[in-house]
Amino acid sequence: MVNTRSQTKMADNADLLALLAEMKKSMEKGQEEMKNGQEEMKNGQEEMKNGQEEMKKGQEEMKNKIQGVKGKIEEVRMKFKGRSRKWKKKFK
Repeated sequence: MVNTRSQTKMADNADLLALLAEMKKSMEKGQEEMKNGQEEMKNGQEEMKNGQEEMKKGQEEMKNKIQGVKGKIEEVRMKFKGRSRKWKKKFK
């Protein structure tokens, strides 16, 4: 059987349509993978943000504790200074 030009053209068009369909599926798969990757990145960023907030809270707590210790040290220093003055007066 001899193919006519229109039959050949139709066969070529069918091949092109099949190729386009395959490309479309591949593109959709790639887009889905990209969407999943973006979601994973978003989740990772959220985890990192939460970790940073926890670290900031811990630093704030530590800062407050250090301030408390500094206050206690100053209190002890002042008491010592007062007592040393009393002792100096006694022994002069």
